[in-house]
Amino acid sequence: MQVKRIGLLLMVLVGIVGPYTVASGQESKTTVNNGNVVLEDIPPVPPEIVTDLNRYQNIRSAYLRAWSRDGKSLFITTRFGEVSQIHRVEQPAGARTQITFFQEPIGGVSRQPGGELLNFTMDAGGNETSQIFLLNPDSGDYRMLSDGKSRHRYVLWTPDGTALAYQSTRRNGRTNDVWMTHLADKKSELLWEAPDNTAWIPADFTQDGRQLLIQQYVSVTDSRVHLLDRETGEQRLLVGSAEHPSRNLVEFANSFDADGQGIFFITDRASDFAQLAYLKLEDLSVEIITGEIPWDVEQFALSQDRTRGAFTINAGGISQLYLFHPADKTYAPVESIPQGIFNSIAFSPDNSQLAMTISSPTSPSDVYVLALDEKPLEHGELERWTFSEVGGLDTTQFIEPKLISYPTFDKVDGRQRQIPAFYYRPRGEGPFPVVIVIHGGPESQFRPRFSGTFQLWADKLGIAVIAPNVRGSDGYGKEYLRLDNGKLREDSVKDIGALLDWIGTRPDLDKERVAVFGGSYGGYMVLASVVHYSERLKAAIDIVGISNFVTFLKNTKDYRRDLRRVEYGDERDPDMRAFLESISPTNHVDKMTTPLLVIQGQNDPRVPVTEAEQIVKRLREQGTKVWYMNALNEGHGYRKKENVDLYQQVVVMFLKKHLLGK
Repeated sequence: MQVKRIGLLLMVLVGIVGPYTVASGQESKTTVNNGNVVLEDIPPVPPEIVTDLNRYQNIRSAYLRAWSRDGKSLFITTRFGEVSQIHRVEQPAGARTQITFFQEPIGGVSRQPGGELLNFTMDAGGNETSQIFLLNPDSGDYRMLSDGKSRHRYVLWTPDGTALAYQSTRRNGRTNDVWMTHLADKKSELLWEAPDNTAWIPADFTQDGRQLLIQQYVSVTDSRVHLLDRETGEQRLLVGSAEHPSRNLVEFANSFDADGQGIFFITDRASDFAQLAYLKLEDLSVEIITGEIPWDVEQFALSQDRTRGAFTINAGGISQLYLFHPADKTYAPVESIPQGIFNSIAFSPDNSQLAMTISSPTSPSDVYVLALDEKPLEHGELERWTFSEVGGLDTTQFIEPKLISYPTFDKVDGRQRQIPAFYYRPRGEGPFPVVIVIHGGPESQFRPRFSGTFQLWADKLGIAVIAPNVRGSDGYGKEYLRLDNGKLREDSVKDIGALLDWIGTRPDLDKERVAVFGGSYGGYMVLASVVHYSERLKAAIDIVGISNFVTFLKNTKDYRRDLRRVEYGDERDPDMRAFLESISPTNHVDKMTTPLLVIQGQNDPRVPVTEAEQIVKRLREQGTKVWYMNALNEGHGYRKKENVDLYQQVVVMFLKKHLLGK
């Protein structure tokens, strides 16, 4: 439903604070947060909800970004105002000194090799048109290095720190080429002109800067590694599907070895899971390194001199860290680390420490440092460098989820297929109302990172949360990942139906009070669940979700359209178009009777605002009430604290009314 744009625009320009109501037929429209958020048919948030949520909404987190040049301090991002900014931490448990002060959150950050400069990316209003900036962390001075209008990602320093390679759409606004900009004169050159609409990403330079690994990302099941000689311009495919035309492969470039004679990369060519491997450039022979580990290798890092390494695996949603010796390709697990999800592993400049971000179900993301011994596979103690605030809450009362599985409709080797899920059970006897949380992607995975939202629901509302990894989820092997491709799309929706069946067998869960909640592709899953299971659901919350695959593919940004066609199907093919229309929720609104809350960001480049507008419009045309929230200064999800706070308050109010009947 369109807002009255003239009045809203005037309000934004003059900066009026507070609610502004527009009457339009039967709808009630209110604008809040300086006119940046439009609420339709959403009643005012009661003061008691604001009070109840206050402490949960002041939980913070910290994320590792880079080591300082001398290895004595760390750069992190955390939020003390409205959005996350760069801070410096000088010692374990030290003060977080803020360096940047922008109105938009900071994206990627890395430090100049051998120097002090930082580069970072930042977009405007969630539009994901990220620009590249250079920052002097001592003075706070910064300058934009990119063109100010194209999309830039995956920034990689040259080994001498004089230039940056990156992915950019600057050539035509659509194609993901690889570019390089030199710091001294800001001159840019096109290193790699992508021949198609797949994504091309700079991955690593040899130490002399001559050879560049480039990652080609076609889809979640098809990625390839190329080598560019910058002096001769010669390009060649090293690993990927062109070698094996009968099957797709996942081949992710990571790093050259110390002498530039080979590369370490991650591949699923020899297993159902992604393994660490080594390729010798001379003859392109491949050696699988982690063949004994039955899980995906997800992160891999080498020290600056490439004499030490580390990697993490995803073991059923939980991370495990390994130290790695590149010289003889041996590795060993690090056992003395708290269970959780590890991200952003990075060696200190002198190779004596390994920093990382760790999140767990009962602790927000924080930065830790592992002391390393002289022997590559041995280590000392793990030390916590940041202690993010938890709003004064007692973390010992936070809920730890249990990994469960439930049977679904089809069989594997004569037995019912099992769907893994994480179950957050509130304290008390039950039976508990349930929110089914469905992740996006679809090639993603729910993992038990810290969630203040789930802890809030359990504590304040007594709600159980079940987060399934339905077929098509990452982390369980390539066969499982492909089970929802093409015309198998609704099989994943059937997995939600099977979960509703399972909930009905549980005395601790209330099958009469179940809601679904999800974002992006998870938003589609919410809408599809309402189409198929309205009579079994009390409430549904769709966040930046796809409501029609054909209009989604038409309106999503050019630079990602072909990537999405690989996953969902090509709408230009008449047969596939008919199928996509047949499963799109906008064509089945007559079956959708569950109360619905739709949440959207106006600047979303992935799932455009039109996806939300059309499902809201069609439901209202048949007389169905829909709560609709649209943030005009956000994109694919909310990142500004005042918007996130309001979103959480509206969700709680919606659940209390429709799921709990309060």
